[in-house]
Amino acid sequence: MHIVLYKPDIPQNTAAIIRLGACLNLKIHLIEPCGFNLNDNRFKKVVMDYLSLSMINRYNDFETFRKKFEKSRIVLMTTKAKKSYHTFKFKKDDMLLFGRESAGVPEEIHQMFKNKIKIPMNKKTRSLNVAMSVAIVATEALRQNNLLK
Repeated sequence: MHIVLYKPDIPQNTAAIIRLGACLNLKIHLIEPCGFNLNDNRFKKVVMDYLSLSMINRYNDFETFRKKFEKSRIVLMTTKAKKSYHTFKFKKDDMLLFGRESAGVPEEIHQMFKNKIKIPMNKKTRSLNVAMSVAIVATEALRQNNLLK
């Protein structure tokens, strides 16, 4: 299972996702530029020693990432989706794409994908923290594919 972060903004969130990836054997893909440096103390404080246990790939831009995985199924997590994550049928090699904390993904990227899902929420709220969203959706995807150990 793959987690893809599009230009993440917040070092603590990215670190928490990398840590989650180490714990659940998720491959993490970072599409640059990040809104912080990976040497940032806020990042290091959360990621701790899990960085060495993680499978992380970095890409200079979205096009580089897209070309490498053009045959892969990419599933966009978005508050604009109609389909809920718990009714979606995940595959074990899915690439779960999460947008920037501040802005999601640009409309042109949004339009590239037919598989778009959301986490149902209270109508009075905007969104969940991206690290929490990754944990919720990744756990369901792993459960469906009998990959939780």
